[in-house]
Amino acid sequence: MKGLSLIIPLFCFFTACQPKPTKKEILEDKVHAQIDSIEGNVAVAFLNLSDPSDTLYINENEEFHAASTMKVPVMIELFKQKEEGKINLNDSILLINEFKSIVDGSSYSMDIGDDSDDVIYNKINTQVALKDLMYNMITVSGNLATNVLIELVDAKKVTATMRDLGAENIEVLRGVEDQKAYDLGLSNSTTAKDLLIIMEAIATNKAGTKEDCNDMIAILKDQRFNDLIPRDLPKNVEVAHKTGWITGVHHDAGIVYLPDGQSYVLVLLSKNIQDSDKGTQQLADISKAFYDYMAH
Repeated sequence: MKGLSLIIPLFCFFTACQPKPTKKEILEDKVHAQIDSIEGNVAVAFLNLSDPSDTLYINENEEFHAASTMKVPVMIELFKQKEEGKINLNDSILLINEFKSIVDGSSYSMDIGDDSDDVIYNKINTQVALKDLMYNMITVSGNLATNVLIELVDAKKVTATMRDLGAENIEVLRGVEDQKAYDLGLSNSTTAKDLLIIMEAIATNKAGTKEDCNDMIAILKDQRFNDLIPRDLPKNVEVAHKTGWITGVHHDAGIVYLPDGQSYVLVLLSKNIQDSDKGTQQLADISKAFYDYMAH
């Protein structure tokens, strides 16, 4: 009985000494559990802009098809070339639906049925302002607008500018719907870490002048597709973000602004998603976990 009487107090002593998990550890456990429940591959990158030492990375260096998230680097390059005096965003350009494949220079055209910006097709063969094309490229993810702008600024220069910002792996090779390039595996790619670096650069005025970064944020806040990062957040939370999706792929990268003045960058990338609707909700749940962590 003496041995037993010793065991019970010792057991109580050791269990009482177990440290309570920190708020950050609870977040990490929750996010890992949420990712484990998703049928597919997921990467997450988080940075608390109010405390840059507060980060969370999961599969942050894994490569993903960039889908439409690559339109943010194109926007940054447009503002850069504006500052360099190479272009004027108020100028207009003749909108032509004809592009050259990066494989062999052969021509291809965009299909209105594959574009989320169908209004712009009524403006083909007319003059359209560069700033309007840029706005549609981001807010409604217009593919025709994107291709016109990429040809204007040059995809190689877009990638070079991302390297200057510290994004080491993102590759902007081409515009959208270049089937010959896609068949050869020549697609735009990114990592969650790189998209976080890019969004942080916009949030902290490193992606251009303060005025230009403010303009970029305003455009990103007008995003029409809000079913990932902002989906389950309160209405008074502002999100400046860019989504991207193709079959089995759903991304969102954004800057989240809380009413109390705090802000954070969150990147959610996914591929091989088996159930699109379920996967979208599960990714939105991850976003909500980060909001709860920051807000409470």
